[in-house]
Amino acid sequence: MTRAAARDILRLAWPVTVAQIATMANGVIDTVMAGHYSARALAVVGLGSAIYMTIFVALMGILIALSPTIAQHHGAGRADAITHDVRQGLWLAALIIIASEPLLAFPGPLIALSGMQPEVAEEVRAYLRVLMWAMPAMMLFRVFNSWATAISQPRAVMVIQIAGLVLKVPLNWVLMYGHFGLPAMGGIGCAWALVIESWLMLAAAYVWMQWHPVFLRYRVFARFEAPDWRAIGRLVALGVPIGVSFLIDVTSYTFMALFIARLGEEWSAGHQIAANLGALAYMVPLGLSSAAAVLVGQAIGAGDPVRARAAGFTGMVIGFCAALVVASAIALGGTGIAGLYTSDARVAAVAAPLIVLVACFHIFDASNAMASNAVRGYKKAWVPMLTFALSLWGVGLGGGYLLAFDNPLGANMGAAGFWTGAIGGMALAATIGAVYFDHVSRQAIRGQTTRHSSRRA
Repeated sequence: MTRAAARDILRLAWPVTVAQIATMANGVIDTVMAGHYSARALAVVGLGSAIYMTIFVALMGILIALSPTIAQHHGAGRADAITHDVRQGLWLAALIIIASEPLLAFPGPLIALSGMQPEVAEEVRAYLRVLMWAMPAMMLFRVFNSWATAISQPRAVMVIQIAGLVLKVPLNWVLMYGHFGLPAMGGIGCAWALVIESWLMLAAAYVWMQWHPVFLRYRVFARFEAPDWRAIGRLVALGVPIGVSFLIDVTSYTFMALFIARLGEEWSAGHQIAANLGALAYMVPLGLSSAAAVLVGQAIGAGDPVRARAAGFTGMVIGFCAALVVASAIALGGTGIAGLYTSDARVAAVAAPLIVLVACFHIFDASNAMASNAVRGYKKAWVPMLTFALSLWGVGLGGGYLLAFDNPLGANMGAAGFWTGAIGGMALAATIGAVYFDHVSRQAIRGQTTRHSSRRA
């Protein structure tokens, strides 16, 4: 760990972290407001969000390829290459939008897996049909997000996402409860609020890009540029394994939510509180790991693999220490936190013990985030993808299902069994990720040393 790397990571990470927390706080607001509206609304928002995030995160993960690509261009001083790849990223986002809409319009297979009650399933379908209108704005905003972060300008994203968050509560209040002559829409009102918020955020991002001198210098909108299928292909080649990794990650928890729904509305609602809290806590290591990945990519672009390795390992240390603090706060406040989410005592009683498991899970979740994102700074994505498949689908979801419903060790653990399996799976992923980063970073240093020796010879 180096002091300079720690300073650079923290300087870049705090606006990224605040922006990510603002993003996740939207889900917290939806969960809290739906929890106080009714158990049905909470179940609809929880299950609908789980399915939506499965689709959104997997496809958005492809666009994450822009971040290490632009970071390496930035480190090497290739401004024209950044302009070109941002434009191609917009074309890629358009293709992803086209692919995403049918998945939201016809979510039947995922809904069928949950075995949820028919009236809940119908509301979840309606919730997802509304979110079809949010997807285009959210995907296009992701291009701006990746670009801004990769060139060390994350404050732009932070400001816009905080502004969007400020709008969320009044929008939910109006649309959920039916004020100003509008009908009360319950949980579906949360979806319409997200649609409005997403398009306003995209408009703000466009204005920012047209106004701020750092973005204006790239002249992204100065002229039309046709699709460059080679450039798009390179982004897809890197982005697909990242997207699949995100898909594995999110589906392991989506299926967890769908299986737990079989236990009834109260268990589904209690699990949604725990899962939402875990996702909110994850924003801290996500911000730190995004900063570390950008610094790793910039160092690689500048031809300095020693600095890249230092940035990666420094990020891991900082992330682990931060995770211990966050996990301790979650574990100590379990019962009180559950009460903040819902006024239903039965739901709170289900959620409280799950929150303690979330605290343990968070430590490994944070460690894995730091390692896997640092590796992506080297534009390496296939090994993290395979690690996620083994750890999260195999150990986490598969082992969790056995512990929950067919426990060979004794009594079935229900929802706690899924969280126990998730802890084991994430611990395995974090260990493999750290070892792989050590290998990749050493290999990069050896490669540079070999090249320098060849030139001298």
